[in-house]
Order: sequence, then C-alpha cells, then structure tokens
Amino acid sequence: MKRDLRQLGLAILVGGMAAGAADIVSAIGGRAGKGGDGVAAGILQYIASGLLGQMAFQGGGLTVAAGLAVHFGLTIIMAALFKRAAMRRPVLLESPWLAGIFYVALLYVCMFYFIVPHSLVPQWKTPKGFWSNLSAAMGHGFFVGVPIASAARYFLGARNEARIFRPASGARLARELWGKGGDQAA
Repeated sequence: MKRDLRQLGLAILVGGMAAGAADIVSAIGGRAGKGGDGVAAGILQYIASGLLGQMAFQGGGLTVAAGLAVHFGLTIIMAALFKRAAMRRPVLLESPWLAGIFYVALLYVCMFYFIVPHSLVPQWKTPKGFWSNLSAAMGHGFFVGVPIASAARYFLGARNEARIFRPASGARLARELWGKGGDQAA
C-alpha cells in the first residue's frame, strides 16, 4: 500500500515536473529566438496574469515566481489527471507517445478554448487556422503529454507488466477508451 502510494506520487510529480520543464524551456526558447530582452520573465508573468490579470506585468520578480509556480502547478495537475485516467484505462500506459498525444489534444482544446479565455489573461487570442492549432497542439503533445505518459508508464506500469510490452495500435487504443472496452487482440 505504501509503495503504491509512493509510485502514484512519483508518477504525478516526475511527470508534472518533466512536462513543466520541457514546456517552459520550449516556450522561452521559441520566443528568445525572435529576439528581445527579458523573454523568460515576460512569459512567466504572462502565465501569472491568468490569476492576477494586468497587475502581473508590474510585479517584478514576485510575479515571475508566481508564473513559474502556476505553470508547474498546472502540469502537475495534468499529470494527476492522466494518472487517474491510466488507472481506469491501463491501455494508456502501453504507448506513452500515442496516449500522450491524444491526452494533450484534449488538454489543448480545454486550455486554449475554455480555460485561458475565461481567465484574467489580458488580450488572449485563440489560435486561428488549422496549421496554427496543429503546431501548438503538437508542441504541447511532445513537451507535455509524452513526458506525463512516460512517467506514468515508468512508475505505474509494473502492475500491468504483461500488457506493457504489447504496443497499442491507434485503433485498439480508441476502441478501449471509447468503445465497448474489453481487451481484444490487436
């Protein structure tokens, strides 16, 4: 029991922290390549503005730290939600790449179209067009979904050892998640 709780906690913490680190490095690197000073601080203040609104941009180091805390808090929550889903549907642990991409597609729609537009972020513009959305979703899939799903597989997969080494096909993953369930052969 104690070991199970430790494994669950590690899956959430490691997955959330890895996803948060990869995502923030990607965001900062992507903006820094376009030039300008204070890119990291500006991005983190923008994240903090979801809770603090416009005042986040006048807060200096304190709101930068708040943005970092909010960012990692969100990725840890995302990891906890994935862990919960994987406990109910172990097929999610079979293919971290596939499950991570599917999971983040759902998160992307929720974050970009429902959560952020209803936060205090000033002047939020939802990405327009297919390619803009695909690019943002794929970036989040690789930098958020895959680390979360990989950590879940690493820490939670031991109990499902027989299933882990049989790769999940996209069709079987979809069938087990939304179909009749059951473990049909791929």
